[in-house]
Amino acid sequence: MTTLELVENCLNTRFEDIPPEVVNHAKLCLLNWASVAIGGSRHKAVEILMDLSEDLGVSPQVSLLGRAEKKDLLWATLINGTSSHVHDFDDTHLETLNHPGSVIAPVCFALAEKQGLTGRELLRAFIIGLEADLRIGNAVSPSHYDAGWHITSTAGVFGAAISAGLLLGLDSGEMVFAMGAAATQASGLLEMLGTMTKLLHAGKAAQNGLLAALLADRGLDSSLHALESPRGFAAVFAPESDLSKVNGGWGRDWELLKVAFKPYPCGIVLHPVIDACLALRAQTKPADVAKIELFVCPYTLVLTGKENPRTGLEAKYSVRHVAALAYHFGEASVAQFTDEFLFAPDVQRLSQKIVPTVDEAMRDDEVRVRVTEIGGAVREIHITHATGSKDNPMTEAQLSAKLMSLSRGILAPEKAANFVQKLAHLEDEALISELLQLSRP
Repeated sequence: MTTLELVENCLNTRFEDIPPEVVNHAKLCLLNWASVAIGGSRHKAVEILMDLSEDLGVSPQVSLLGRAEKKDLLWATLINGTSSHVHDFDDTHLETLNHPGSVIAPVCFALAEKQGLTGRELLRAFIIGLEADLRIGNAVSPSHYDAGWHITSTAGVFGAAISAGLLLGLDSGEMVFAMGAAATQASGLLEMLGTMTKLLHAGKAAQNGLLAALLADRGLDSSLHALESPRGFAAVFAPESDLSKVNGGWGRDWELLKVAFKPYPCGIVLHPVIDACLALRAQTKPADVAKIELFVCPYTLVLTGKENPRTGLEAKYSVRHVAALAYHFGEASVAQFTDEFLFAPDVQRLSQKIVPTVDEAMRDDEVRVRVTEIGGAVREIHITHATGSKDNPMTEAQLSAKLMSLSRGILAPEKAANFVQKLAHLEDEALISELLQLSRP
């Protein structure tokens, strides 16, 4: 009984049972999440949600990172989840391409603030919910993703329900019901990549998981076998699955430690390409380029094979245009992924000189790039582990700098620095509401 066993594993895991290195990495996940939530808090998709919530008369209950307004539990979770996903700058479980923090963290912060909980309570719920999310994702990968489901939301809704259930104090039976209510709300299509609808995936998964736990807390029942039933999540959503991965090695093997962080605001499979283009640009000027050949892993063209992106957002799913942007401007920051930069004539011309080719031997953090100059000279570079990958991770200092950069113009620098410092000692925070005051302008 996979679902019940997972629920019992989650309920029986105390904060004291979690290794210090897992706690520390979880705090880095939350630092990264807060960075991208604040940085995305002014995006058009977020403004649409804000306008709609105002029209609906949503009551102010809990904080929105990077904004002065407050919203009720469900709407705050939706908005904070969406804002943290808008720049494709969130954390990534490299083996499944899952972005768990953007789904789990909004639930934990909203409930912890509403209920007056401590940082220690939030951390436990975040770690356990995120671990469950990743293990369910492992069980249905890669066939689930290959079938067109966006694993961030489809697996994330379960982690959100578990985190919410822990913070609400659900018992085993109620938590199983919450899993069922989460399963029936699992959704998210890869077809939406490059659109604002894709940005909703993280927010809706967070909101749906929270709703599942809130309903279970009030007596809503469901199937007892949401994950393993012949008509349950794994069977319906994945042509092939291995549910032994959900509970195997629980408490010993931590998937959370495999979560990586992005130095660039786009899909992780593009990071080695960006690293390579930035390095080669130092040797060959864009004007001297005749051709750029990219030898990439299979997933790169599956996820970022768009030929003619129509917007800066959609450009994040075009390896040719991302390579052109990075090579032309010598950087790949949030500012580059706008319509203005995408349609710059020099970028458009350079993108036509880029030829991506799948190399089955390439890992998703690896690339080989060859630049042929107009004069015939050839330069080549092999990136074995991209910046931000498991073998070349971002440091705590780099993540702190990421928050300071993304919060510029939204939070006063001293306020942002204080927020970073307090987040680093989250387990010592007596009230999450006091910490969140620092995330609001």
